Amino acid sequence: RMIEAAARHPNPDATLLRLLDFLDTVSRRSAYLAFLQQYPAALNQVAELMSQSAWAAEYLRQHPILLDELLSAQLMQPLDWAALENELSGCLNAQDDTESKMDTLRHFQHAQIFRLAVQDLAGRWSVESLSDELSRLADLVLAQALRGAWRSIAKPHRPEPQFAVIGYGKLGGKELGYSSDLDLVYLYEDEHPDAADTYAKLARRLGTWLSGSTGAGTLYDIDLRLRPNGDAGFLVHSLAAFEKYQREEAWTWEHQALSRARFVCGSRAIGGAFERIRRSILAGERDTAALREDIAAMRAKIAASHPPQPENVKYAAGGIVDVEFCVQYLILAHSRRHPELLENYGNIALLEMAARRRLADPQQAAAAVAAYRRFRYLQH
Repeated sequence: RMIEAAARHPNPDATLLRLLDFLDTVSRRSAYLAFLQQYPAALNQVAELMSQSAWAAEYLRQHPILLDELLSAQLMQPLDWAALENELSGCLNAQDDTESKMDTLRHFQHAQIFRLAVQDLAGRWSVESLSDELSRLADLVLAQALRGAWRSIAKPHRPEPQFAVIGYGKLGGKELGYSSDLDLVYLYEDEHPDAADTYAKLARRLGTWLSGSTGAGTLYDIDLRLRPNGDAGFLVHSLAAFEKYQREEAWTWEHQALSRARFVCGSRAIGGAFERIRRSILAGERDTAALREDIAAMRAKIAASHPPQPENVKYAAGGIVDVEFCVQYLILAHSRRHPELLENYGNIALLEMAARRRLADPQQAAAAVAAYRRFRYLQH
C-alpha cells in the first residue's frame, strides 16, 4: 500500500523512502500499524505530506501520535485561539505532576504546528499570516509554561510573579518559522528582598519547561543572549537595570535588536513599562552617518562568521539579514519624526510604510519586499 501511495506522486522514490523511514519508526507499535491499515485515506494523506515536504515527513516521524490529527474534523479549519487556550488550560489543570503538564504542553504545540503545516502545504496561508499563527502559538505556550513554572516553585513570596517575558528576533517581530528558536529577555519589578533569587529560579524553571526533553519531545530552543551583557549577564534583570543599560551601555546592534522586541506574557504592567522604554530609546536623536557605519560594521562582522552563500537565504548577499538591517536602520534613523515606525508591523509592512513616506526609494523597497517575502516562503 505504501508503494502504491508513493507511486501516485511526482517524486515516488523520495516519497517511498520517507514512508519507509516512518514505517521503521512505528513498526513496533501495533496501534499505528492498525491505524494505517484501518484508514487507507489517512495513509494516502501521509504519503501526500511526505511527497510535499521532507520537513513534514521528519516531523511526523518524530511525533507519530499526530496521525490522529489526520482524522480530525478541525484539521483544515482556521485555529480558534480562544477555544484552544481554554482547552489547553483545562488539560493542564487536570494534570497533577509537572512532567504530565510538560507532556500535555508538548502534545498541544506539536498538534497545532502539524495542523498549520498541513494547511500551509494546501496553500491556505500567506507567508505573513502563517508567521502570525506560529507566533500566536508561541505566545500561548509561553504564557502557559510561565504559569506552570511559577506554580512549581515552593513557597513563592507572592501569588503572581511581577515578571515579564520579552520576545526578540523572529518572535518579537511575529515572524516565526516552523523551527525558529525563541529569543527571550526576562524582566521583573519587585522590591521584595528575595525577588532577584526567586525570579532567577523562575527563569531556570521556565527554560526547563520550554527546552527540556520529555517522552513527548521538546517545545522550543531558547536563546537568552540578547539580555544585557549577554552570556556574562544575569538571567533576569530589574526594569530599572534594563533601562539604565539600554541608555548608557548598549551598543547600536542592541538597539537594532530592540526594534524587534515586544512584551509576550507575564505582568502587563511591566510589559507596558518596557514598551515605553523601548519607544523612548528607539526614537532618540542619532547621527545618521555614524548609525550607517555602525550597522554596516555589524553586518560585516556577521558576514565574517557566516560567509554569504547564495543558497542560504538568511545570510546571502541581499538576503534576509540585509533586509532586516535596512529596516532597523530606517527605524533608528527616522522613528523620532515618524513614530508609526515603532509599531510592531513586521519588516514587510515597515518597508512599505517607509517607502510611502519617501524614507526609502519606493522601487528598491518594493524589490526588497518581494525578495524578503520569497526568502521567508523558502524558509517555511
